[in-house]
Amino acid sequence: MIDFGYATILLLILLIYLYLKITKMARAGSPFFKIGYCLYTKTRIGYLYYRRELSKAREKFNGAPHSIVEPTEYDGLKIIPIPMSLDNYAYMIKEEASGTVVLIDPSDADAVQAVLDAHKCRPTAILTTHKHWDHSGGNKYFRQHYPSACIYGCIIDEVPDTTNSVTDGEDLIIGQGHMTFKVYYTPGHTVGHVVYCLIGNHYDAPDSLFSGDALFLGGCGRMFEGNAATMLRSLDRIAGLNEDTLLWPGHEYAKDNLEFALSIEPDNEEVKAKLEWVKNQRSKRFATCPSVIGEERSYNPFLRTDKDSLLNQVGMTSEFEADPEGTRPKVLFELRTRKDKFKYKL
Repeated sequence: MIDFGYATILLLILLIYLYLKITKMARAGSPFFKIGYCLYTKTRIGYLYYRRELSKAREKFNGAPHSIVEPTEYDGLKIIPIPMSLDNYAYMIKEEASGTVVLIDPSDADAVQAVLDAHKCRPTAILTTHKHWDHSGGNKYFRQHYPSACIYGCIIDEVPDTTNSVTDGEDLIIGQGHMTFKVYYTPGHTVGHVVYCLIGNHYDAPDSLFSGDALFLGGCGRMFEGNAATMLRSLDRIAGLNEDTLLWPGHEYAKDNLEFALSIEPDNEEVKAKLEWVKNQRSKRFATCPSVIGEERSYNPFLRTDKDSLLNQVGMTSEFEADPEGTRPKVLFELRTRKDKFKYKL
């Protein structure tokens, strides 16, 4: 982690602010993008900027969370989404019999600690999907306040304040009960992004995938540190999970994602139905997570790069017929480019 003198902090925060405002127009790889992204991800200035964003979110929502959530409960297992910042989610997973508690991406320590206090529990482990501060920014707090809790992350991503590195395909067995997570390496958004799949059979439950910024309801993350072929391999891997796997994403992006999906496949009835449901949920500030992998395959355009209706819209039908595997990364790149420029409805 790079440290700077206090005299440079205001200038660097300004640069990061400009970076975040302009990245939708700046292509990854441009000099401006590289400078701003480096400052945000590799310096404590990025963390200070994130703390500022948390304060702004609290002001915007008058101290309330951005969404209303309810626990999802199975036989001896409870999953609680924790709204943070403008649209982030952390998650608390508790196994009742053993008291094992796992936190996923608890970047806002205050919001997460309030949930821990309300349920009178302590974290056994923290699982971090990637290094961005809005996912890893709470690690230092939890390492200091709960030194017995392991903090997991991918060493390739240089996730801050971790105690344990995870590897692709690893089974993480947490605590003294049955809580087991399968780790999947899913680069693209960052070079070392991972997702964690909680195995549900011990609880008479479907598996639960905590996807960070790899996959959202109706969308996927931006390709900050990977090309389209890399991201496509990661998305294919996720899409290949059991169709009843629950998807718990890192952000509340559902409405915007599905509006874009409808613009790509205007005749897709699954998109239309899901968008109407999401609009109804969001009109009441209700959370839209979880979704289900099987449903995502029917309406998420980033998982549908081989579908005729989508290929027609991006003008790559003949190219796909000639070279399916070579064309799909191009389709994904085109979709991501269009989404970055898409004008959302208020």
